[in-house]
Amino acid sequence: MKLADIRDILQLQPLVAGDDELEIKKACGADLMSDVLAFSQEKSLLLTGLTNPQVVRTAEMIDIKVIIFVRGKRPPVETIELARTSGIYLYMAKKPLFECCGMLYEKGLKPEKINKIK
Repeated sequence: MKLADIRDILQLQPLVAGDDELEIKKACGADLMSDVLAFSQEKSLLLTGLTNPQVVRTAEMIDIKVIIFVRGKRPPVETIELARTSGIYLYMAKKPLFECCGMLYEKGLKPEKINKIK
């Protein structure tokens, strides 16, 4: 699914706009960064209600290129600037996490497979 399609489906507000043609294969919705670290696949996006810079640092570690903040949460300037310098695209959705994930799943975007943490 193209980033432009995701933007339209969720009616996203760009904070750090990305390449509309970016192909997204999988998605993960989580507020615990340890859960996010339990998977690592390219061409993924993260939906979360956390807005601190640690979210961007976590995305960097596992090569996530797109973060969507849900529930209309706006991240602090530090988070936005860190994403900009890290090449990570940021968007904001008004809908809650559960609804955003459901809408993307309904349109064919698949969930990440969680690897067991040892």
